Amino acid sequence: MEAFKTLLWLINIFSALAIIFLVLMQQGKGADAGAAFGAGSATGVFGASGSANFLTRSTAIAAAIFFATCLMLAFISSHKKEQRLEFDAPATQTAPVAPKPVIPE
Repeated sequence: MEAFKTLLWLINIFSALAIIFLVLMQQGKGADAGAAFGAGSATGVFGASGSANFLTRSTAIAAAIFFATCLMLAFISSHKKEQRLEFDAPATQTAPVAPKPVIPE
């Protein structure tokens, strides 16, 4: 179970980094001025709107993976067996009772 949890953590981290990277790669609505800084070179690879379509779909897929792994990790952590440590267990010993005084007759 720990290996599966670790794998989920790794997928979660990589999908979060992919979301950050893909969002930063996308152009805003008014990004025509960005072509002066080299942003126009992506149109040759993906076509005029292919770059936006590809990045949008990739971001949506990465977001879905991130959301799914978050839900799975939350489910696993809420349904795990409780492991009690020794100092968490309720005390079973009681305080010693004082002996009754012996009254001579």
